[in-house]
Amino acid sequence: MPPTAPALIQAYGLSKSYGDRAVLQDVTLTLPPGIHALLGPNGAGKTTLVKILTTLIPRDGGELRVFGLDPVHDRRSLQSQISLTGQFAAVDGALSALENLEMLGRLFGLDRKASRRRGLELLERFDLAPSRDTRTAQLSGGMRRKLDIAAGLMSRPRLVFLDEPTTGLDTRSRLVLWEELRALAAQGTSILLTTQYLDEADALAEQIRVLHDGRIVAGGTAEELKRLVGGTVLRVTGEGDEVLEEIPTTGSADDLATHLAEVAARLPRAGVTLHRPTLDDVFLQLTGHSTASTETAPQHAAAPTHA
Repeated sequence: MPPTAPALIQAYGLSKSYGDRAVLQDVTLTLPPGIHALLGPNGAGKTTLVKILTTLIPRDGGELRVFGLDPVHDRRSLQSQISLTGQFAAVDGALSALENLEMLGRLFGLDRKASRRRGLELLERFDLAPSRDTRTAQLSGGMRRKLDIAAGLMSRPRLVFLDEPTTGLDTRSRLVLWEELRALAAQGTSILLTTQYLDEADALAEQIRVLHDGRIVAGGTAEELKRLVGGTVLRVTGEGDEVLEEIPTTGSADDLATHLAEVAARLPRAGVTLHRPTLDDVFLQLTGHSTASTETAPQHAAAPTHA
């Protein structure tokens, strides 16, 4: 039987403090290869955890392996296999789109021809080829964001960390970028993203971890997390759209028909809607916040030249 490949990330009892303030406390998680999301309100410790995972800062305690490597003792080896793209574009506005990628390729150790070939390949993948010679400062925000993510892929990383990858993008640009991330994962690249958009985590992530006050407070698939706050609810509203009552249901046709008949008999003029739990409901119950918020994060850390 062939040996089992190491997990993407294995962490046991991670801790990190700044002075007397504990930022991470007993963080334990295991993630397989794939697309995963890290959610948490501002100050939850997301950025600190990502910095530890990407070798930028050491942990204070606990055990950690990424691809079976220790980010402290195997720092150089791990850096050659990962990429980190922060919230804000780190590309040079004075250079063209292709020049930015070629420059990074050379920093990653590629020769001139290989850098150009890889840059052109990524520009094509992210639908940026028509703007290859355009100064980056003249590109739209969505195009700069795609170029920034493309820059993090120049070294062909096995694992990409994305911090708020679609912040500031319009709906179409977000959907296009989602498709690119799915395609990237289908080709074997794993992704760990932090996001303030819960629908983004719902749409993309195979596994989600919720971080609050420096601890992992919940984890699982989106559907597993939603089940933490209950099942389908029949919401009964009055003429002014005020919520009169919420009736838990099994979600089956028979159960819904029974409840609808009972509501119709009591409140014939009431409105009714079905409400299924969302990740926002989960987030609110677990953290007391209605949605995840942004944090300041490092810009680019894909290799020693970017760390």
